[in-house]
Amino acid sequence: MNRALRWLAVSIFFLATALNYLDRLLLAALAPTLKSEFHLSNANYGGLISAFSLVYALTAPLAGWLIDRAGLNLTSMLSMAVWSLAGMATGLTRTFSGLLGARVLLGLGEAAGIPSTGKVNGLYLESRELALGTALNQVGITIGGVSAPLMVATFAPRYGWRSVFAICGALGFVWIPLWWATSRRIPGRPIAKPESTQSVSNILRDRRLWGLAAANALVMTLYTLWTNWTTVFFVERFHLTEAVANRQFAWIPPLFATLGGFAGGWMAFRAITKNKNVIAARLRVATLASLVLLLTAAAPFMPSPALAAVFVSLSFFWCLAISTNLYAMPIDLFGPGHAAFGVSILTGSYGLMQTVLSPLIGIMVDRLGFQGVCVTLAVMPLCGVLILRWSSK
Repeated sequence: MNRALRWLAVSIFFLATALNYLDRLLLAALAPTLKSEFHLSNANYGGLISAFSLVYALTAPLAGWLIDRAGLNLTSMLSMAVWSLAGMATGLTRTFSGLLGARVLLGLGEAAGIPSTGKVNGLYLESRELALGTALNQVGITIGGVSAPLMVATFAPRYGWRSVFAICGALGFVWIPLWWATSRRIPGRPIAKPESTQSVSNILRDRRLWGLAAANALVMTLYTLWTNWTTVFFVERFHLTEAVANRQFAWIPPLFATLGGFAGGWMAFRAITKNKNVIAARLRVATLASLVLLLTAAAPFMPSPALAAVFVSLSFFWCLAISTNLYAMPIDLFGPGHAAFGVSILTGSYGLMQTVLSPLIGIMVDRLGFQGVCVTLAVMPLCGVLILRWSSK
């Protein structure tokens, strides 16, 4: 298949990731408003994230299994329809229970999102291109992360916060026919039926998979912090309004996350091209990044929001340098035939971590502020990488 066409198909699909994260992160951008309207503490807000995450985590492995067997197109378009409807429904809620229900439905629909991108990469990309493909997917995450606060800052003051959920949810129904047309014109390469030694049951018994899952959960603690709490961080730490926090600062760190994703992918690509072992190359990148991430602890101690944004952006950058390689490793280890299932285990580990961690972050912020949160979470990626290096031996 022509290389340009392969990358075009991957590029079209990353728009689905952008919509996935846009719909997901509207809650974070609107957190101060929703906390006020629904009378929520930070712990209550963390509970909303936790409810989404639990459903997301439990559904992800099933979604990955379904993608590998029922096909990418049907599963991804169905999940897009479900989470887009859930996003639109959020704008109609009048009670906390309604808000909670909408987030649960959103988690159910979005669980297939990241496993779908893993399947797309497995169908369209070569082994040495996988981390770069994951980095391109991070562009979609960044578009969603940047767009959420900017959409809120643009539409909420004029039309109310409910309008933002309605507009963004409707965009999913534009993507569905776009991907359908793309997949028909640029089909992925056929995947041979996996050998019996690569059955799902054998994969589940492989300690490398669970090492990846544990590492992912620990590394992504910083990811869940900055995707869900950045606006709250600037509002509570520096006493900014929600509009100022979103317009001036909250959209910046996701841009650096994308650069970090490409940096991690590029470093691994260069090492693999020089005939180094694929897994060894990814571990080297992850180790370097985890050491730099110790600087996350400094973010809440900065004297100005601008300097704090520098450290938040630095943290996001190196977190994604690790993540792009982690999400490529299931395909390296288990092949494209099990791409969606392997990636779904990482997605599930992330969701379970976020389920447990989000209320704890809320409690810590209510009692101790963000200083204790950042100091504690700064060491988690290094712990995760050490587990990953042990399990990969």
